[in-house]
Amino acid sequence: MASIPAAGPPSAGQLWFGHPRQLARLFTTELWERFGFYGMRALLVLYLTKHFVFGDQAGSGMYGAYMSMVYLTPFIGGLLADRFLGSKRAVKFGAIVMSLGYFVLCFGGETAKPVATFDGITHAVSVEDVAGKERRFVVDHGARLQIRGNDDGSVALLAPDGTTARTIAKADFASDAVRSPMYIAIMLVALSAIVVGNGFFKPNISTMVGALYAKGDRRRDAGFTIFYMGINLGSIGSQILCPFLAVAFGWWAGFGLAAVGMLIAWALIQFDGGRLDGYGEAPAATGADRSIAIYVASIAAIAIPWLLFSNTLTAVPAAAGSGLGGYLAALPVLGKALFATFVVGVPAILIWSYRAGTRVEFQMMVAAMVLIVFNVTFWTLFEQAGSSLTLFADRNTELSIFGLFNISAGQTQFFNAFFIVALAPVFAAMWAALARRGMEPGIPVKFGIALVGVGAGFLFLVWGTHFADSSFKVAVWWLAGLYLIHSMAELCISPVGLSMITKLSIARIVGMMMGVWFLSISVAQYIGGAIAQIASVATVGGEVTNLKVSLETYAGVFQTIGLVAAGIGLLLLAISPFLKRLMHGVD
Repeated sequence: MASIPAAGPPSAGQLWFGHPRQLARLFTTELWERFGFYGMRALLVLYLTKHFVFGDQAGSGMYGAYMSMVYLTPFIGGLLADRFLGSKRAVKFGAIVMSLGYFVLCFGGETAKPVATFDGITHAVSVEDVAGKERRFVVDHGARLQIRGNDDGSVALLAPDGTTARTIAKADFASDAVRSPMYIAIMLVALSAIVVGNGFFKPNISTMVGALYAKGDRRRDAGFTIFYMGINLGSIGSQILCPFLAVAFGWWAGFGLAAVGMLIAWALIQFDGGRLDGYGEAPAATGADRSIAIYVASIAAIAIPWLLFSNTLTAVPAAAGSGLGGYLAALPVLGKALFATFVVGVPAILIWSYRAGTRVEFQMMVAAMVLIVFNVTFWTLFEQAGSSLTLFADRNTELSIFGLFNISAGQTQFFNAFFIVALAPVFAAMWAALARRGMEPGIPVKFGIALVGVGAGFLFLVWGTHFADSSFKVAVWWLAGLYLIHSMAELCISPVGLSMITKLSIARIVGMMMGVWFLSISVAQYIGGAIAQIASVATVGGEVTNLKVSLETYAGVFQTIGLVAAGIGLLLLAISPFLKRLMHGVD
């Protein structure tokens, strides 16, 4: 454990808003790291579907795989820091590896060449601007024909005069692209480096914040609240600027800015001027320094997520009607591993708790596990923001702001971070006021409200689809309304999750339970990618060919998951009195 320098009562000059002055540097470091992370996240699914011209199935699957691995690796990075590196060195190493990953994403090569296959022949597809809108054309038997999707899923090839030259059945038309295997490999290396680097950075910057406060210091919770504000402040800036640069100058500029943000985070720790001396230092050496070996092994370990990404990209979906067994058998290796670990691990821990703990401890563990399962549902749907909701914004949202200017699809993710920053103080004050009156909801009730809220957000957007214009696009304010509702839901569940785990877990396995908590979020991210795949829309050259079908598809999926989420939330609210009894006073 890192040592804390002995000191007397701090003078006013040693404090930052009443907290140790080192918090300011760690706050800023986290701000810039999240700047890079969320800036890249705002671009990823669009990059996959527009630059590499992957279909929605592949793009959403890759996004889900990436986000799930981001939440898996911190367990390993935290362990290595605790035993060998110390938090400070782990943070610096993670920042360097992540920045390299963002920089490598800048080298994506030329945009993939879209193709369409019908009549047993693969045809090149050209993308042209017609009256300010992109249109897809193909040459068939010497005639240049425009591709347009029909409501029934078939494809019409239009002659120059707008008449239908021929119609191709849905089953007889396939869209794909010619991609460079080298640039795909480079992109996968970049994503893998970010996953590995994040594993070192994410858990250990928080550990350093915790080390600023002595045991029992009541400022700790407030300090973490300030620290986490850096996450949302960083994401606000990046989700505006990175997509803007990507549109204005190219994908390389958006990813390059993310890399710069990550380098700033590294520099704040590397060149701290001694301000962080004694915090996050390596544990006392008990043998040879293993840091170099760990760094080399971690770089080599980039091959592991690379292989998992490659497997995800080439996985063949289960055939229709194959059932749950067929679906599980067709899952990529990552999906199988996550599913098996979670399904086996949760009951196994409960069995151990029953045998090794007291009756009260077992009941509290049951409550924790039930809430963890509900947590999977929340984050599965909430994280549609980076996948299906971003694609909906790109395809079926009128992105004009009061008619003054347009934002890009990636920039719509800004709404969530903005609402979190604006509403977090309001919710904190509200919970405090309710607590003073003995009316603050318990943890299960807050979880239930969050699930109802995430469902209500989707249903709000579905309502908005009934007001779509003649181009089958809804006003951006409907999407902003969804993010407002989702942000309020997030504020009901996110701040209490980790605290809940530490309070309900048996003391000697609290570390393992924290791992289970992050595993649940990882599983949720993966399932979220699968949900986004259900909302997949047929595209040619990265663009939908029928916006009416696209709008109806999204509305149908969002309505289903909205109703399911709200129903699950109501179920949790109904059983919350039972869970409260199992929690034995923990609140």
